Amino acid sequence: MPRQDGSGSSVTAAVGFGEGSGASRARRNVLFTRGLIWVTALISLSLLLGSIAQAWSNSRLLEQEAAARTQYEQTLARHDQLQKLVDYYKDPFVIESEARQSLGYVRPGEHRVVIVSPPSSQPSTRPRPAPPASSGGFWSQWWAILFGS
Repeated sequence: MPRQDGSGSSVTAAVGFGEGSGASRARRNVLFTRGLIWVTALISLSLLLGSIAQAWSNSRLLEQEAAARTQYEQTLARHDQLQKLVDYYKDPFVIESEARQSLGYVRPGEHRVVIVSPPSSQPSTRPRPAPPASSGGFWSQWWAILFGS
């Protein structure tokens, strides 16, 4: 039988063997600690996922920037090329030369001369007659091919 003192609580409860306020406090501390660990883990996980998503978004933006920069440089190169052509074709001598060569224009008072070359004599392309088949056999055909007889 447990011994009781004058305060109404048992001796075993004071030593820690009984169900007292200390055990419930310890249980509450364990539950609080576990809850705190879970909340901390969830917050850390959400921050990690947010950082990964931001890094992925940044890498995509950098790729888009590189593609846009490449396209911009190509456009500038094409613009410079076209500007050189514009400057080239602003020259009146170039315009006249292009008109004469491409369009066949002549100045007033000039006569256009077209030189036509005579038809070239081409060898006739009639088929060659097949050599007559000799009845001498295989070796006589080789003899004819090699020595022309």
